[in-house]
Amino acid sequence: MKVVIDTNVLVSAVWRDRNPETVILWILAQPNWQWMVSKEIMDEYKEVLHRKKFLLSPESISRWEMLLDRDTRPASEILEIDFPRDQKDAKFLACALSCAADYILTGDGDFDEARKVGDVTIISVSMFKRLFVSG
Repeated sequence: MKVVIDTNVLVSAVWRDRNPETVILWILAQPNWQWMVSKEIMDEYKEVLHRKKFLLSPESISRWEMLLDRDTRPASEILEIDFPRDQKDAKFLACALSCAADYILTGDGDFDEARKVGDVTIISVSMFKRLFVSG
């Protein structure tokens, strides 16, 4: 299975731990799951980790950068898509569609239920945890 993870999930995992961290670490521990990223997504992840407002320790930043570098998989040839509903999220959908991902994992409160875009299911952290991690 392939999953694309929204930056808000990564931030929650790094900053608050609990469900987002549990889910990300579960995905990374599964041999049949891949965390897919584009260059644009990886750049955003790393930029966000270094934002002063999160007050992350150098050790925490280093740990997560190591996980990102070691455990994510680059998606090749990213499609260009128009996603007018939320332009800042277009890169996640483009990556997911380009690599035939099964899921986009989001912390966005707009997604109380799983939604499909093409063959990609957009799913909340809590729903993903209920379906896969806790099951």
